Amino acid sequence: MTIQQPSEAVMPRSCPPEFRRKVLDLVAYGRKVAEVARLLGISDQTIYVCRRQHLIDTGQLPGTTGSDLSELAAARKRIAELEAELAIHRRAAG
Repeated sequence: MTIQQPSEAVMPRSCPPEFRRKVLDLVAYGRKVAEVARLLGISDQTIYVCRRQHLIDTGQLPGTTGSDLSELAAARKRIAELEAELAIHRRAAG
């Protein structure tokens, strides 16, 4: 049995929902978090964060849902684009 190095045990920020579902299903069916993390090459903390977000998304815990987070990210990206465009116009006018 080998223990994963911390640099290897990282889940990308935008992993597919199917992968997250698989992780949650394995834990729900009685597998230990450490075992699932080792099996899939992710950190224990990633599983806890994923499970917490699932509880928020299903209304079992208070917090910002995943869909709200994605809308917020899109809005922030659009604001950054508009600010860059505004800066260009200001430089051209000045």
